[in-house]
Amino acid sequence: MISGHQGWGGFGAYSLSGELPREEPLRLLEQRMTQLQESSTSSEIGAADELADLRREWTDLAGRLYADLEPWEAVVLARHPHRPIITDYIARLVDDFCELHGDGVFGDDPAMVTGFGTIDGQRVMLVGHNRGRETADRVACRFGCSRPEGYRKALAKMTLAAKFDVPIVTLIDTPGAYPGTESEERGIARAIAENLAAMPRLNVPIVSIVTGEGGSGGALGIGVGDRLAMLEHSVYSVISPEGCAAILFKTGSMAREAAGLLRLQAKDLLGLGLIDEILPEPQGGAHRHHEAAASTLKEFVLRSLKELRALGNDRRRELRYRRWREAGSSLIQEQLTL
Repeated sequence: MISGHQGWGGFGAYSLSGELPREEPLRLLEQRMTQLQESSTSSEIGAADELADLRREWTDLAGRLYADLEPWEAVVLARHPHRPIITDYIARLVDDFCELHGDGVFGDDPAMVTGFGTIDGQRVMLVGHNRGRETADRVACRFGCSRPEGYRKALAKMTLAAKFDVPIVTLIDTPGAYPGTESEERGIARAIAENLAAMPRLNVPIVSIVTGEGGSGGALGIGVGDRLAMLEHSVYSVISPEGCAAILFKTGSMAREAAGLLRLQAKDLLGLGLIDEILPEPQGGAHRHHEAAASTLKEFVLRSLKELRALGNDRRRELRYRRWREAGSSLIQEQLTL
């Protein structure tokens, strides 16, 4: 459970596994602010002045701490247990959300959420990975790893949206597609490949955002759109650091070193031309202020949809196809010159 106040832009004092060691000074400041706010003398002038000083110190320190995250620290932050997940964004962004279930072939997949709703009056089809919040939900969602029926469901609902001229918004947050035997038996590779082939041809705008972790084909399976942005402290890579370490170093214990090789931070992807924009997170990270993170997503989605609608269907599909045909070309040229 989280305890404390949100008055300084965060959840207050909390204790969670998976936090960054560099966050310890912030936690100490938050604990002191909580004590001041809860004390009977917090209304006294001296206590109020101290609280204001602590808030200024917290803001300055948070700005410096999160400005230069190492790659592995970005991975840890992207996986933070209180980082907003798709259900948090739906609750704060989407009105009249009507969830749609099932792939019409095998069944439903709770790790993939799809449904119609409106964002500030704009009708959209929302598609996104669901990592789950509580332990039971996370296990049921396999921590955001979809099976084939999840990707078939996503494509079926996106095709439905295109039929009714409804733009599509996808929220990417997965370590990758589920690798179990049942996924292979039900055709996970084919399901993702069919999404990759179909999404470029859909005649409606597609806006995608990496909100936490974007891993491998599991992320690409709903990420082939017209606009692709990443939240500031999210990560996006061809493989997880643990998987990369297992291949390169024969041990997953070197995941930190592997993360440094993958160029998975938003600033890396922007420099390579693989994403269009980095969306700034609230001070201290999206996990500290869900409302502010949702507001940032809303602004990007509405702005992007307006721009894409103005292009017209044929021009938009042409640009989308060209975008993905040329994806990674700058990286290839860089490697050729080494």
